[in-house]
Amino acid sequence: MDNWDEIKTAYQVARMGTVSGAAEVLGVHHATVIRHIDALEARLAVKLFQRHARGYKATEAGEDLLRVAQATNDQFSQLANRIKGRGENVSGELVVTSLLEIVDWVTPVLVDFQKQNPEISIRFLTGERLFRLEYGEAHVAIRAGKVPEQPDNVVQPFMPLRVGLFAHRTYIERFGMPSGVEDYGNHRFVVHDDMEMRAPFFKWVQSVVPKDAMAFRALDTKALTAAILSGAGIGFVGYEYGLNDPDLIEVHPQLPEWDSALWLVTHVDLHRTPKVQALLKFLKDSAKAAA
Repeated sequence: MDNWDEIKTAYQVARMGTVSGAAEVLGVHHATVIRHIDALEARLAVKLFQRHARGYKATEAGEDLLRVAQATNDQFSQLANRIKGRGENVSGELVVTSLLEIVDWVTPVLVDFQKQNPEISIRFLTGERLFRLEYGEAHVAIRAGKVPEQPDNVVQPFMPLRVGLFAHRTYIERFGMPSGVEDYGNHRFVVHDDMEMRAPFFKWVQSVVPKDAMAFRALDTKALTAAILSGAGIGFVGYEYGLNDPDLIEVHPQLPEWDSALWLVTHVDLHRTPKVQALLKFLKDSAKAAA
C-alpha cells in the first residue's frame, strides 16, 4: 500500500467508531480523516465503512483490511519498544516474563534489582502464553524444560526448578499419610489439567497415580497451589515453598528427576544492552545466593 497514513486513519476510525474520535487520537482535523478514508476507498475501489448517524461501521472488506492494519500497528509498537531498549544506561522500561511457578522467588529479586537501579521501570509478565522476544514483547524471559530453540535468541542456563510432593495438614488429618507409592490409588491428587504436559514431575505422577485418583485438576498454577493449601489433595509445589509452610507436609522424599531446567532467554538484538546485562547478572547472582 502506497500510503500508510490512510490505512492508519482507517484503523483509528474503525477503533473509535467516529471521524471526530479518530481525528482527536491522530491529532488532525476531521476533514483530513474524511479525505483519507475517501482516498483509500477510491484506491481500493471498495467501500470500507458504512456511514450512519452515529458514526462509521467497517464493512466486511474493511474488517479484512483493518485486521492487517492492527497487526502492523502492533508490530510497529513492539519495534519501538525494542529500539527504546538499546539505550546506554540502566534505565527505562524492562519487560521480564517467567512461568508462574517461580513468581514468589522472582518478584522480590526484581524489586531488589529496581532498588539498586531506581531509573528502571519493571513490567513483570506471567502466564501460560509464550511471549515472543523477536517482536519485542519482553527483554528477558525465564523458561523451563528443554533448551529453547527459537532463532536469534541467546539462551543461558539459569537454575533448576525444584518441586516437592506435599499435602496440607487438613488433608492428612482427613485421609491419613500414604504408606507409599503403592498406596497412592487410595488418595486424592491435585494435578495439571493438560494431560500432555511434559514437565518431568507430571510425567512421574502419571506413571504412579491412577487417573481416577486425580481428583482436582486445573490449568492455572496458582489454582493448583490454592487447592493443595485448601486440603483438596496431594500435589506438587515449589520445594522451598513447601518446606517453609508449616501447614504443608512432605508426602514423598524429593527426587531430582522431578526437577526442570530453567533458562534465561534474550533476543540477540537486546542481549548486550546495559540494562539487560545488568539484570542477567543480578538474576544469576541471586540464584547462586539462593543455592
